[in-house]
Amino acid sequence: MRHSIALVTGATSGLGYAAARLLADGGWQEVIVTGRSLAKTKETAAQLADETKKRVFTPLELDLNKAASAQSAVAELVKRGRPVDFLLLNAGLVPFKQREITAAGVEASQAPLIGHHELTVGLLNANLLSPDARIVIAGAEPARGGVPMFKYTDLPAFAAKYHHGNRTAAVEELIRNGPNVKYVPNNAYADAKLIIAWWVAALARRLPSDMAVYAVSPGGATATNVVRSASPMLKYVFIPIVNLIPGMNQTPETAASRYIQASEFGTDVSGQFFASAKGKFSGPVEVQREPHLHDRASQEAAWQAVVKVSGIDLSRPATLSAVS
Repeated sequence: MRHSIALVTGATSGLGYAAARLLADGGWQEVIVTGRSLAKTKETAAQLADETKKRVFTPLELDLNKAASAQSAVAELVKRGRPVDFLLLNAGLVPFKQREITAAGVEASQAPLIGHHELTVGLLNANLLSPDARIVIAGAEPARGGVPMFKYTDLPAFAAKYHHGNRTAAVEELIRNGPNVKYVPNNAYADAKLIIAWWVAALARRLPSDMAVYAVSPGGATATNVVRSASPMLKYVFIPIVNLIPGMNQTPETAASRYIQASEFGTDVSGQFFASAKGKFSGPVEVQREPHLHDRASQEAAWQAVVKVSGIDLSRPATLSAVS
């Protein structure tokens, strides 16, 4: 993959900011940084340039909660006519204590995936990803299970109970936090990250053969704004305990370096979810093997639900193939 143009969402702070710095230091010729406010994003680009002494940062307005914003961002990139080599879908949100639904009818922690889908599919449909592009989206350990205080929904059981076995309808209800979903912030977060892992696997089957996509957990990095909306139990009990355990937390730069590492992965692991070893939140990443992550029916249901919610699908998907 060429180290020419990278695009980082959620780059005005935290892991996105750290990733943009790492990309510049790694020799990327242009790093497009996005944020909800164009003014703030311009400030971010200028600050990054001052810190790195590199004039490679380009600001781009992108509000993932607004479909029109994603469309405008794609249109702006179309005008430039230069394909992106590395698409880093970093922006995310820890759910609020009280349920919050966006104007599009999506639960707040699910909204970044919808926006990222609109951006990614828009770029693919406009032929604005290079032939061997790499796509990385932020995942998280709770998607695999076994993380204290987090529990994802058993999708087959939920679909059987409320949707006559229709998993696409079940995923859509999770995305919208519908009437059959009891809102628990940590569980909503686990569901959002699990749906991301499934979406990645489904997207991998639709990409051209030389492109690749991965979900990557950055691991523990509590010194960022992502926890600003977390529940008091998570912020004041779980995170402080984690911070006291050696190897369970890391700097934003170390966490963001996982994204950069994944940009060099091959097509043979496209569609996989990479995270820490079980029971850890730092250290090397590895492919997650839990069976629910590799359930093809759930993966396809996640894709179809996101397509239905966003109203956008690939115009020229590659022939679907088996992805382990």
